Amino acid sequence: MTEPIGVVGLGVMGSAMARNLIAAEHEVLGFDVDPAKVSAFGDMGGEPVTSADEIAALSDLVIFSLPTTTALALVAAEIAEQDRHGLVCLETGTFPLADKVAARDVLADAGVDLLDTPLSGTGLQAADATLVVFASGSRESFEKARPVFDAIGRSTHYLGEFGNGSKMKYIANLLVAVHGLAAAEAHALGIAAGLDPALVQEVMEDGVGSSKIFEIRGPMMVADDYPAAARLDILLKDSTLIRDFARSVGAPTPLLDAAVPVYEASSEAGLGDFDAAALCRYLEDVGGLER
Repeated sequence: MTEPIGVVGLGVMGSAMARNLIAAEHEVLGFDVDPAKVSAFGDMGGEPVTSADEIAALSDLVIFSLPTTTALALVAAEIAEQDRHGLVCLETGTFPLADKVAARDVLADAGVDLLDTPLSGTGLQAADATLVVFASGSRESFEKARPVFDAIGRSTHYLGEFGNGSKMKYIANLLVAVHGLAAAEAHALGIAAGLDPALVQEVMEDGVGSSKIFEIRGPMMVADDYPAAARLDILLKDSTLIRDFARSVGAPTPLLDAAVPVYEASSEAGLGDFDAAALCRYLEDVGGLER
């Protein structure tokens, strides 16, 4: 891909993807409403611009890494105002499918093709380019975007019609939410039993009870240190969305239904801006546990 790639939204995920695209020798344009994030993007070798529509005017492909559905609607409307028939955009967030469809339709009226491409992984995986991409939409646009997927992740799955990417991400994040709470419970039990958390982590990783989430978030629980690779409040938002989607299609989710109130209580206890691994600290506090 020789034309510039645009990134709208330079938070944890967007900035990490931009950095990896730059490292892969792509020309990358970036915009965010936060001037500090734009400045940091410039420092890493990106080319800051002043608006989403400017990115659309100058780029061959645009990545959306946005925090809210409101932001998605605004950005889609801005880009649709540009005369960029044939432009491809990638929507990487975890949002209600109806909001993605609405953005797709707004862009389609302007000749812009939106792919639904949510990402599996936290900020840690975004930073080291080991995300997994769940891509859906036009096959032609998917192939055009393949160099981007190769630069930001370790694998990409093409899942067919628009929306299948989001549906797969709902399944993935259901597992993340449930496994995250299970990992926290396991460490809380070990602490209550008087075991060294580091020893629990080592032994459990070697057994059949481990999981990717236990391996990723368990070390944070061992250290009782929760840098926000994936904030608890974000996973709470996703879990609520997934629960609502599951109900809409008639799928029972007893474990997710049990997990959501614990995420809510952890957020209310002031842990929402920490990594979701901070569930362990919440359980320790509730149980009156001491290491």
